[in-house]
Amino acid sequence: MTSVLMLLAEILVAVLLVACMLTCARLGRRIARLQADEASMRRTIGELVTATDSAERAIAGLRATLGECDRTLAERLRTAERYAADLASQVEAGESMMGRIMQIVESSRRAAAAPPAQPAPYREAAPSPPTAPPPAARVASRPEPIVAPPPRAAPVPERAPAAPPVSARISAAAELLAERAARRIGRG
Repeated sequence: MTSVLMLLAEILVAVLLVACMLTCARLGRRIARLQADEASMRRTIGELVTATDSAERAIAGLRATLGECDRTLAERLRTAERYAADLASQVEAGESMMGRIMQIVESSRRAAAAPPAQPAPYREAAPSPPTAPPPAARVASRPEPIVAPPPRAAPVPERAPAAPPVSARISAAAELLAERAARRIGRG
């Protein structure tokens, strides 16, 4: 029995040795894979460090660009505000001018529609009594020149009741300008 027991113990040891060898072979392959992975990990880590450095340089460049853009944008905003103020004053002046043009057009329409007024006849002013100059001024005064009365104005011929074509063109142009200004103001 001792030989059978010995044989069984040796078989058991042999089986355990085979299992140990298989386990060692598996572990060896895993270690080899880990070593290969270690090399790839080192390459990956090196690439990450390089990418991090370039990202830091890019961030510094972006910060500089952002600062420059901020200054440029602020300058452009100030310029735009000046232009907006100029435009507002020009629009206000244009509206004022349009108002004056409309008043001129209305007055020309009324003048064209109203019958012409007859000029008043010339009346000579009544002579005023001469006043005596003060005693000191009598010596140094010169005689005043005699002024002839202005000539009488010739009567103005009556105008036709229709508006002259010039005022019609002026009013049409003023209305066109008013429409354009209203459209531009409506868009703004």
